[in-house]
Amino acid sequence: MQGDQVLADLAQERGGDLTAFAYLLTGDLPSAQDLVQDALVKVFGRLRTGFTPETAEAYVRRTIVTLHVDGFRRRRRWRGVRHLLVSPDQPPVDVERRLDLRAALDTLSPQERTTVVLRYYEDLPLAEVADRMNLAVGTVKRYASNALHKLETRLGPLAAHDDDSVAVLPARPASAPARRS
Repeated sequence: MQGDQVLADLAQERGGDLTAFAYLLTGDLPSAQDLVQDALVKVFGRLRTGFTPETAEAYVRRTIVTLHVDGFRRRRRWRGVRHLLVSPDQPPVDVERRLDLRAALDTLSPQERTTVVLRYYEDLPLAEVADRMNLAVGTVKRYASNALHKLETRLGPLAAHDDDSVAVLPARPASAPARRS
């Protein structure tokens, strides 16, 4: 499959989910769209063979996190360029709960927010979160602990699961493959 076709398929089939993931990291839709655009350009900027939309998505998600953690900012000349991805016009199912969650996520530092998104939205083990953020597992545990304390202060007690995860964020869409190591 040609790189342009893989990019088109990925943007069409998974663009909304990629933007939602980036939104959880940034808390701002235009910034999230810019972050996804930057990740797509970075991943597809070089000719790669053997890419499928599924394998390309893993690279794009990893690049989104890397660009966010590194503080990569969009150059001004690209601000006027139309985004490849369009946000869905469907209203959220539980608007009040999502607004509360968004407001609570806004109180977190970038490192805490990234830890929460990777650990509880992406459902990654702590070791994988630490690897993606290029931090020690203990540091990631501390970010997670601080973040959960702040979230509980804003949202009330969070429901714990048997597997030591916490129901903080909506579950991943059924179409999105789970990534566990």
